[in-house]
Amino acid sequence: MVPIIDEFSRIAKDYLQQINDRSVFPHSEDLEKMKLLDVPLQKQPIDPVKVIQELHEFGSKATVASAGSRYFGFVIGGALPASLGANLVAGVWDQNAGIEAASPISSLLETICQKWLVTLLNLPRETVVGFVTGATMANFTCLAAARHALLQKMGWNVEKDGLFQAPSIKIVVGEEVHASVLKVLGMLGLGRNNVVKIPVDSQGRMKSDLIREYSEPVIICAQAGNVNTGAFDPIDDICEIASRMNAWVHIDGAFGLWANASPQYKHLCKGIHKANSWATDAHKWLNVPYDSGIAFVRDKRHLVSAMSMDAAYLISGTKREPYHYVPELSRRARGIEIWAALRSLGKKGLAQLIERNCFQAKLLAEKLSAAGYQILNDVVLNQILVSFGDSDTTKRVIQKVQEDGTCWCGGTEWQEKTAMRISVSSWRTTEEDIEKSANAIIKIAGKENPFTD
Repeated sequence: MVPIIDEFSRIAKDYLQQINDRSVFPHSEDLEKMKLLDVPLQKQPIDPVKVIQELHEFGSKATVASAGSRYFGFVIGGALPASLGANLVAGVWDQNAGIEAASPISSLLETICQKWLVTLLNLPRETVVGFVTGATMANFTCLAAARHALLQKMGWNVEKDGLFQAPSIKIVVGEEVHASVLKVLGMLGLGRNNVVKIPVDSQGRMKSDLIREYSEPVIICAQAGNVNTGAFDPIDDICEIASRMNAWVHIDGAFGLWANASPQYKHLCKGIHKANSWATDAHKWLNVPYDSGIAFVRDKRHLVSAMSMDAAYLISGTKREPYHYVPELSRRARGIEIWAALRSLGKKGLAQLIERNCFQAKLLAEKLSAAGYQILNDVVLNQILVSFGDSDTTKRVIQKVQEDGTCWCGGTEWQEKTAMRISVSSWRTTEEDIEKSANAIIKIAGKENPFTD
């Protein structure tokens, strides 16, 4: 095994040393070269060292440098040194985190992370945590607990009896609800179209005064961080309305929930502790490697009832059994990387990471605005929407910026306007990166729209 570890170390150093000097998106010739990996499967084994050399030679340059400092797409964070190191340790350990008997260390680290995360994010002390793949599965896990809780109150056991002839549940979302929440509602049998959509304001915030009070069971899905603008629904008001009709409030906080760990930005999360469940991604603002999502549920009974299973061969431990809190049984030990990230950052380091990225987003928005381009949102967090003129011009600028490779920004449609969407969420990003990226964007936009003042 030693030769493979030595070769991996060489490859990893080579890759990381070059990551900020290369094009953020791979060049066309590198994408073409990666096709050399597509060969007929040979009959005989090949030396493992040769295999990873081949992977590096044809694959590394074809990757997107999302772990670098100038990737601003899709709210993708980098990987902190401690979390990357823990990811490598986790690979060596090769633990199955499903049950305590299979990995006592994984179970312990998840227990520690639960305690740390609940405290850091200012959630109710009794909240329990499940470690999943990402925010989609975190939403799934939380809403499965919500479905159980509401139907149980109506005398219905959904896990045993299913949804046929079950009492109906009303789902309330904002018009800017993330697509993953609607997907989850379909997966849970609650229906993607079976929702009441509440109108939103110019920043995508739900107009809470338009929420009706219902007599039937209700789940209200609110947002902590709109995927385009970064805006937060009025969660405190929503929770107050929900309390009058005994509704379950779920918060989709894929990246925005982390604002509650920052003294400077926690005001955006006002009232968030009053909700019943919360979903977030660790591979966004906590900057751990993919994949890593977190589901939080206030009442342990509802989560365990929705997620647990019985099997004679499963050996119950004396402590927290991980498979009672998530959909999977066999899974990788995500808690190792989360523990390492939190341990390395501490409360102050995490707050500084969040606040630094938010400052950088504002700085970039100011530079683009000063150059004459329209910022379409209030930059309240780490998200920027910018228009470079009409739809076609904006699309050309986005394409040219992506091809240029200095930085990478995506596109979106926001309230009938085409926009460049910029997300600043990496620990690696510096003010120098912001300056370099702004100059590249402005230069390209000027060529595509020479009449801009």
